[in-house]
Amino acid sequence: MAISIHAVTPSFAAEIGDVDLGRPLSATDVAAVKAAFTQYAVLVFPDQTFSDESHLDFARHFGPLETSVFKLRTDHKMRLPEQMADVGNLDADNNILAENDRIRLYQLGNRLWHTDSSFKRLPAYCSILHGRSIPPIGGHTEFADLRAAYDALPDRMKRRLEGLVAWHSLMTSRAKLGFSDFDEAEKTAFEPVPQVLVRRLQDSGRISLYLASHAGTISGMPRADAEALLKELIERATQRQFVYSHRWRINDLVMWDDRCTMHRGMDFDDQRYKRDMRRATVSDVAPTCEQMGLAVAAE
Repeated sequence: MAISIHAVTPSFAAEIGDVDLGRPLSATDVAAVKAAFTQYAVLVFPDQTFSDESHLDFARHFGPLETSVFKLRTDHKMRLPEQMADVGNLDADNNILAENDRIRLYQLGNRLWHTDSSFKRLPAYCSILHGRSIPPIGGHTEFADLRAAYDALPDRMKRRLEGLVAWHSLMTSRAKLGFSDFDEAEKTAFEPVPQVLVRRLQDSGRISLYLASHAGTISGMPRADAEALLKELIERATQRQFVYSHRWRINDLVMWDDRCTMHRGMDFDDQRYKRDMRRATVSDVAPTCEQMGLAVAAE
């Protein structure tokens, strides 16, 4: 049986049925998933039960896997394989993280509008998140369609954004929450990297904004002006007409296109409910500036 596709909106977010991701996929099914992903940018696969390795095997259909940033710290005991990002609220023994735990405070940054791995010179192509345990209330994830947001910009704004390059760092987003507990290895790894503000998607040909809370400055622009422009663009891009809100069910798997979406996790009582969320992240094919043919001088 071929996979079934049920669109949430005509062009953003779709649910995928008649597929078991715990088993090897046929070439036909992989091609159908990729085509749906190009069109909708966010795909929801309900009721998927599988091992971490099956999760990673599915992700490998889309490209090479990233390594968790938590591997940088020698004092961190990892709960999951290094190719998986642990974005829940559990420690290595599956207990709820204490309120003042460093990892919990770091993870609060996921509640800002962001794009996974835009702080890496080679950013992410897609993220694939599985909900093993979810809170009964709260904890939704919101996704913003940056393609539609770009299309809706006034022509004068589109002209203003042509060729602009923003500098992204994980330390920039965490500083917005007052978090600065980075060791020397992390500070080196999270030095700001350049990313275009507007990009063309290679598969669909559509133009998209490329935004994240990790962005702090823009080349050739005073910091205050850059911050104001980035704030305006994020506010435009996260208007209700561009946002899909996902209410998690146990064993949902959601994948999204990091090239043309932003997302954020919503608040929940993380001192009461366990949230076990495991993410595989696939690298993009090249840095965004290279993809857009821009040469960038160091800041």
